[in-house]
Amino acid sequence: MKIIQITDTHLSQSKPHFNGNWAPLVCWINETGADLVVHTGDLSVDGADSDEDLSFSMDLMRQVSVPMLIVPGNHDVGHLPGSAQPVNAERLARWRRIVGPDYWVKDIGDWRLIGLDSLLMGCEDTEEQAQFDWLQRTLAERGGRRVAIFAHKPLFVDDAQEGDTGYWSVRPLQRRRLYDLIAAHDVAFFGSGHLHWSWKGQFGQTALVWAPPTAFILDKMEREMPGERLIGAAVHEFGEDVTSELVAVPGMTAYFLDDVVEEVYPQAAPKKHSEQAQ
Repeated sequence: MKIIQITDTHLSQSKPHFNGNWAPLVCWINETGADLVVHTGDLSVDGADSDEDLSFSMDLMRQVSVPMLIVPGNHDVGHLPGSAQPVNAERLARWRRIVGPDYWVKDIGDWRLIGLDSLLMGCEDTEEQAQFDWLQRTLAERGGRRVAIFAHKPLFVDDAQEGDTGYWSVRPLQRRRLYDLIAAHDVAFFGSGHLHWSWKGQFGQTALVWAPPTAFILDKMEREMPGERLIGAAVHEFGEDVTSELVAVPGMTAYFLDDVVEEVYPQAAPKKHSEQAQ
């Protein structure tokens, strides 16, 4: 079974800065002979507050001839409590109405594929607990299948036992709950996006992959992270085990968010010295 993982497309009709990477990516996907595409979130520039961004992005997803499963990113459903766009009932309802479930399970042969809404992790509310209850049942009922999990946020950035990384990874309390479930249920793979860095690693018996983003990479506006700056996709071959390849897709442009952040995400733009002094 061949799965193409794409992530962080950041598509929008009103802010089309990265839309040019979509056509070459679709062409490449449709020629890979893949059995499935999994999109690990940040489908849109601002689906968290815009029906139009999510609808536009889904129209583009339908250009892919291969079946696709999608989990949300923070730009699709919001982020942690206290952020500018926290996850809430309205944002989740928008995603579920326009895109579909924000977490799901699909069995293919000897594998159980699970998609998680990692943006619920840290909300510490009924939605977060409902997903953890569902995940525990879904893992317990796998019937001997091996398990692959896909989510937007990675489990960690630099170290499996690190503290709270804030914006970047699953919070320590929720991470520990995931670690316990992973250890108990033969989870062979965990694939994520979000960081705009590409990397392959290992956590115990679980292979970890940060898939390359398709929209942009980061230059100086954020710190260096493990892995490499790469625009493209990840190709996963699932057999008795998993092998993964990080691919630079031909025809795609390595945009830097630094160059256009004030236009696309002004709330994330580095503050000017005069603003910092106020």
